[in-house]
Amino acid sequence: MDVSQGRVRTVSIIGTGYLGTTHAACMAELGFEVVGLDSDPHKVAMLAAGRLPFVEPDLEPLLAEHVATGRLRFTTDPAEAAAADVHFLCVGTPQRSDGLGADLGAVRGSVAALAPHLSRPCLVVGKSTVPVGTAAELAETLREAAPAGPEVHLAWNPEFLREGHAVADTLRPDRLVFGLEGGPDAPGAARALTALREVYADALGAGVPEVLADLPTAELVKTAANSFLATKISFINAMAELCDAAGADVTVLAGALALDERIGGRFLAPGLGFGGGCLPKDIRAFVARAEEIGAGAALAFLREVDAVNLRCRTRAVDLVLDELARGSGRRVAVLGASFKPGSDDVRDSPGLDVAAALHRSGIDVRIHDPAAMPTARRVHPELTYADSVAAACADADVVLLTTEWPQFRDLDPGGLAAVVARPVVIDARHALPAGSWRAAGWRYLAPGRPEPVATPRAAAATTAA
Repeated sequence: MDVSQGRVRTVSIIGTGYLGTTHAACMAELGFEVVGLDSDPHKVAMLAAGRLPFVEPDLEPLLAEHVATGRLRFTTDPAEAAAADVHFLCVGTPQRSDGLGADLGAVRGSVAALAPHLSRPCLVVGKSTVPVGTAAELAETLREAAPAGPEVHLAWNPEFLREGHAVADTLRPDRLVFGLEGGPDAPGAARALTALREVYADALGAGVPEVLADLPTAELVKTAANSFLATKISFINAMAELCDAAGADVTVLAGALALDERIGGRFLAPGLGFGGGCLPKDIRAFVARAEEIGAGAALAFLREVDAVNLRCRTRAVDLVLDELARGSGRRVAVLGASFKPGSDDVRDSPGLDVAAALHRSGIDVRIHDPAAMPTARRVHPELTYADSVAAACADADVVLLTTEWPQFRDLDPGGLAAVVARPVVIDARHALPAGSWRAAGWRYLAPGRPEPVATPRAAAATTAA
């Protein structure tokens, strides 16, 4: 897209966390003049120097390149962002401290701070994940507080980023949802839609599907998508519980289900459950909002989805404690602190949660993660961290895999057996080749996966030996 020929030339990004920083760098990559706005001066200074405050593949080179050219800059002053043609709202919506609902303080505060500076026609585009009905509230705030009043339009364009793939997901999303006030046919919608199509001209030109909706539908798309993924993950983990009780193998079960084209295999991998800064808080906020508007019964099942997910963690703790009870040692190596590979994000990390629970039980826990050690230390300074896999596993009675980093998948079980006290591995992510580990002399355990039963010939050979 030749931006100089379009009406949209400058964009502002309100909030420079994970979503906002990624969106800012990608908008600059697409040719726009971009200003990132945040209330945290330390973060703004770091980004202005071209450095990321978090780990995300491919993002820092993009950030540094466009900061160096001057196309991308950062500020703490809302007035500096006010001249943009399009303002993207990318602030966080964490879970409230006093309940399950979303904390909208940052969203409301950001709009309230920006609105008095909007004295010319522009478009404000929400990307944050919010409860349905929030966009209508913000549209009213803009009309009342912005000097340009009715010339300031609001649209909603939910994000669907995957941590570890955020740059590609921004530049080439799998769909673009445009929520327009009053719906696509409402007065004023055409102007907002034109601006959105200019911003995303490259993606739309490449054939990315466009979904036009009203504001509440666009808000629901993101929370519905996250809730569906969470349900699918919890379903297969519920099956793992059942397999443990029945002596069945959840990996074979999952493979068979994946062959059904109505179900498919994506997000049908058993393991330690989901975590991170999105799925857990989003499904809870979804339920809370449904109850507020009188539709709580429709989403009651999500409470069990959440419960199944949390049980994955307690089941992993119990599996470790049961295995420790077989011996006399109390040392456990935990491989993985981030909630997923490719990230240093430890928000609601299942692995770090399990490590902390084991520590509270009096277990000597040592943790290693390729990227998340600094962030994990800030959240759980009471835990012990090791600089390498070997250091974490030294004299360990149990090795627990909690994050499926490639570095852990590719470990040499024979070499690692030489440093542990007992060769016992609990693969909470079903990421390791069980046959290779067992062949190297390890006792391999995984939730929902039975230990192999010795054949009569093998049993007889063992007896004779």
